[in-house]
Amino acid sequence: MSESQFTMGQLTSLCTLLHNHKWKHVIEAEMKERGYKYTIGKVGAMDLSKIVAAVETSAKAKHVIDANSYREIHALYHAIIEAIQGVGRGTVQFGEILRTVGLTFCIVRGEVEYAHNKDEWICVCLSGTIGAPRKGYEHDVLGFGFNHI
Repeated sequence: MSESQFTMGQLTSLCTLLHNHKWKHVIEAEMKERGYKYTIGKVGAMDLSKIVAAVETSAKAKHVIDANSYREIHALYHAIIEAIQGVGRGTVQFGEILRTVGLTFCIVRGEVEYAHNKDEWICVCLSGTIGAPRKGYEHDVLGFGFNHI
């Protein structure tokens, strides 16, 4: 991969999709060079609250957000919910309708320039599978959320 022209959102998505690929290190190097804070993790659940909790816990533990700042937690929450809506195709029910997910997630926070102003943003990408809680009955999913802090 050559000089990056990727946006923060694209880097978040690429990091999620390439978490087991040799290019992951190139993406991570670009994020570090830009001063982005990020974390990568995995979650499997039938319960929406467990997915939200896993992503939020990772962001706090890896200091992507300040665990004592309501504003930062709230921004992350909205990015998570937006990403989950993509995974669920707008429906954020999982276990209640016998669907389970196995997801890799990436959370990235950093400055983004829009209209000559730099502001802090946070994005969440979720990638993995969704389906009936039985092996072989799942399919690929991808969800993305982006929110200002």
